[in-house]
Amino acid sequence: MRGTTYCDCCAALRLAIAATPVKFEIAATDGAVRAGTLQLRETTVETPVFMPVGTQATVKAISQEDLEEIGYRLILGNTYHLYLRPGRETMRLAGGIHKFMSWPHAVLTDSGGYQAFSLSDNVKLLDTGVVFRSHLDGGEHIFSPEHTIAIERDIGSDIIMPIDDCAPYPADHKRLKESLARTHRWLAECKEHWLRDPRHQNLFGIVQGGVNTLLRADSAKACADLDLPGYAVGGLSVGEPLEYYAPSLAAAIEHLPKERPRYVMGVGTIPELLNGVALGVDMFDCVLPTRNARNGQVFTSSGKINLRNLKHAQSEWV
Repeated sequence: MRGTTYCDCCAALRLAIAATPVKFEIAATDGAVRAGTLQLRETTVETPVFMPVGTQATVKAISQEDLEEIGYRLILGNTYHLYLRPGRETMRLAGGIHKFMSWPHAVLTDSGGYQAFSLSDNVKLLDTGVVFRSHLDGGEHIFSPEHTIAIERDIGSDIIMPIDDCAPYPADHKRLKESLARTHRWLAECKEHWLRDPRHQNLFGIVQGGVNTLLRADSAKACADLDLPGYAVGGLSVGEPLEYYAPSLAAAIEHLPKERPRYVMGVGTIPELLNGVALGVDMFDCVLPTRNARNGQVFTSSGKINLRNLKHAQSEWV
């Protein structure tokens, strides 16, 4: 940063964290398991918390009233998809995502880093950011750290995520090292742009490293050194076998600050949730529950039930 010293940056970061109304308190622990509260402006979120996914400012097939009645106070939107439709200017003119979707509680927005993985056929990775070719009209859009933060600022979410490089599974050591280098560099740049106007928003860092526990540890240390309001572990929902999940997650969590919220991105199966809670994770999100429900599947204590099976056609379930 021209004209800015390292000490100036650190002081600004401390002021930003003090100014942003995030407050995380751990109320009880049992080994690594913890229960607490996350305060985001007027919204109190009890943790551990699962966040339903409203990619384009709506959780499909369920109303806002039902979400509130169930007890949800924090939902997830996606910066990339909101940027394409309804568009950044529409979100800004609406007064931000809360007013746009008539949601009085908290919102977290992912940056689009996962879409760089899931839409890889339409993506180019550059040192300066991610270039997306829109699936709507074929137009190219670059998500640099500066641009990503600017979009999320217009969206107005309470927790914002940096653009990152989510490596696929499997990936060789060279690809994972490239992923870490990009992710850490982009995070530092995102922090710089966030600090210029933090408002009510809270930037979380993202740990990458695939299923390599040493790289996971290195990435967690690099993120923790930036002293951010919270931390996420990404890249654990890209097709890796379940047996790699807990060791990879544990390697990251060991090096993240205990006093800050921890978030595992994109996981939603029961084993993943239980393993995550056992390791001290506070936040989760996944499309799985609502997507499966829309396709007639429910989760029960006896396992999954597909309500579209013929044997349920005359049952009281339907």
